[in-house]
Amino acid sequence: MKYVTTIDGKEYQIEIVDEHHVRVGDRLLAVNFESVSGQPVYSLILDGKSFESYVSPGDEDWQVLLRGHLFQVKVEDEREKRLKAAAGGGLAEGGEFQLRAPMPGLVVSISVIEGQEIKKGQVMVILESMKMQNELKAPRDGKVDRIRVKAGESVEQKQTLLSLH
Repeated sequence: MKYVTTIDGKEYQIEIVDEHHVRVGDRLLAVNFESVSGQPVYSLILDGKSFESYVSPGDEDWQVLLRGHLFQVKVEDEREKRLKAAAGGGLAEGGEFQLRAPMPGLVVSISVIEGQEIKKGQVMVILESMKMQNELKAPRDGKVDRIRVKAGESVEQKQTLLSLH
């Protein structure tokens, strides 16, 4: 799978070759990346060098603390990036928005109801994945149109959880 990763405004082409190899641009790197005790702390071994990193999902990107530096990292797969560019990019202020699961997991709770007016940044769903609870927040003000899942339900990556108008 190929991804476009943006760090501090600079884009990198990254391809996951297999479980232990990634290609960054033209460089093939041996990697081992594992969670430490189910926490958002990860052990990263990159070409034989060991690093410890803290990875946390943000509203629209990931926060990665590595070697004392905090990076804002945006990751998009190639196909999604092309589709966004073709559609004009950005999040429309009006119309329908579908909140999709960013990863497979278990819906712990849904803190909104159909018809409810919500504000940007408001927590709508808590999704548990890999023993971590992730708050999925509203990307803009709107009204909850339809909730498609229930608390306790397992969901797949990119599955629609709810829609907003």
